[in-house]
Amino acid sequence: MSKFIGAAEFRNSCLQLLEQLSHDGEAVTITKRGEPVAILSPVDRTSKVSLFGAMAGTVLRYDNPFSPTLEPEAWSAIGA
Repeated sequence: MSKFIGAAEFRNSCLQLLEQLSHDGEAVTITKRGEPVAILSPVDRTSKVSLFGAMAGTVLRYDNPFSPTLEPEAWSAIGA
């Protein structure tokens, strides 16, 4: 179940709502003129995203990983 709060009241008590949300974990629906406009919900702390393996499966094909990316003629140490 979600709590409902008007936008004006949310503006005045935002920090208190964030503190309360961190304790009870109950989402807050913010309304404007009685219509829901946003939902403030807690962060799921159980699923941590690891950078290790995040790009797995993104390289579809790479025939020769040891070949240069440019032709040897394109290399210049002086910066022509």
